[in-house]
Amino acid sequence: MVYIGIGSNLGNRINNIEKAKYFLKLNGINIIKSSGHYETLSWPDPSKPKFINIVVQSNTKIPPNKFLDISKKIENTLGRSKGPKNSPRKCDIDIISYRKKIISNSITIPHKRMSKRNFVLIPLFEIAPDWKHPKTNKSIKNLIFSLSIKDITSIKHI
Repeated sequence: MVYIGIGSNLGNRINNIEKAKYFLKLNGINIIKSSGHYETLSWPDPSKPKFINIVVQSNTKIPPNKFLDISKKIENTLGRSKGPKNSPRKCDIDIISYRKKIISNSITIPHKRMSKRNFVLIPLFEIAPDWKHPKTNKSIKNLIFSLSIKDITSIKHI
């Protein structure tokens, strides 16, 4: 299975996420499951607009580098502009995990910071409670419990 994070913190955030899902489907990336919507403070600057994030599950066989190209085109189509790292954006699409593979070349999978991010782990747990990190073999539950209490309590299911 392939797990994809989708987030937005500008404009109609939920609509932006739903459009991203639509464009993924148009590009042959079938979505099998989708988590609920989760709202979090913007990271690393909580004064920026809050994010809404989801994680979706796909059975796509599109190779990771081609998938990355498709994701970037979708982000651009939805109005993501090139700005400073971690700046607000209408759409952000990340490959969280790809068929239990460990890849590090022009793309790093699993996503290198995913195990520290509540907005990835909690929605991922919702749709894949038995998922294990391909590199560390830690369960999703253990990864969530390794978050700070603040990270666990500050995320809001909406």
